[in-house]
Amino acid sequence: MTGPPLRVAVLMGGSSEERSVSLASGAQVSAALRQAGHDVISIDSAVGILPPEVEERLLTSPIGSVEVPLPLPGSRTTLPDAGVISKEEALQEVDVVFLALHGGGGEDGTIQTLLEVAGVPYAGSGPVGCALAMDKDLTKRLLRDAGIATPPWILGRTSGEEVLRRLGAPVIVKPAQGGSSVRLTLASEAAAVDQAAAAALGGGDEVMYEAYVKGREFTVGILDGRPLPVVEIVPSHELFDFECKYVEGMAQEIVPAEIDDGLRRRMQRLALEVHQTLRLRHFSRVDFMVDEAGGIQCLEANALPGLTANSLLPKAARAAGMEFPELCDRICRLGVVPVPVPGDGTGSVRRG
Repeated sequence: MTGPPLRVAVLMGGSSEERSVSLASGAQVSAALRQAGHDVISIDSAVGILPPEVEERLLTSPIGSVEVPLPLPGSRTTLPDAGVISKEEALQEVDVVFLALHGGGGEDGTIQTLLEVAGVPYAGSGPVGCALAMDKDLTKRLLRDAGIATPPWILGRTSGEEVLRRLGAPVIVKPAQGGSSVRLTLASEAAAVDQAAAAALGGGDEVMYEAYVKGREFTVGILDGRPLPVVEIVPSHELFDFECKYVEGMAQEIVPAEIDDGLRRRMQRLALEVHQTLRLRHFSRVDFMVDEAGGIQCLEANALPGLTANSLLPKAARAAGMEFPELCDRICRLGVVPVPVPGDGTGSVRRG
């Protein structure tokens, strides 16, 4: 630990499609922060404070196997994602909030806005950065304007035949917002593209079609303005889909990636440029494809990447010599707002 212990609230769960992943991330983050010496409270932003026995089950069970039921609509215990800040008094007594939310209001800037209005310090990107990274169309427009290569795309429902004519086959079909590869499909025939688009629209999102880049997939984490070691992802499927991300043994993750120094430096430089272009802060993860000609194309940026001990960002940090509790400690301290203490000239990590 690099400073005095903190009072930390870990926000997890929520009501998005990525709830199960978020609960897994949050439980592991809470355990790691306690190991680092902090006083931690775990809060499901859709339910409330999680009891220790639920945390323990989340820690020792596969992702998605532990059910933490959402309250019935209208229940007096319901804490909708956008209302948790005003309803959970414990948040007003912490030094910093650690956001382990994925998708929905936790990753699109809504929770971040509420925390700022409430004056509660938190680690991670602010409302603007989260909103930009969450919207895949806006992300790609900003990357294109910054001269950063990204695969061609079409936003909005379009016939499968027109999509294949403009982007070629196969094509990736996915929601324009969200993460964890939820409702992501690779399709080669017009009918399959139309079917995938209907599935992508199932969550109420806009659909995005993206040209498929054949090559090698990589990801680069950013921590406190510095790139971490490059990770290569070798999925069992043609795409790094939800199953490959979260089922043990479905993907090989090579860290540090076995690539030449020139390619490594180029990807790290681009990752930092993407991080800055999207106004992200503290930490993020940027995903790339390297095509068969050696060109680097940015797929997307993750403002709140997965944070189980075996997720990509923690693996990259470990390759840089930083174990999971130290990584979580570092992220927490990035979000602390020092409060000056009269006479000592240094400031305090307490909010007073």
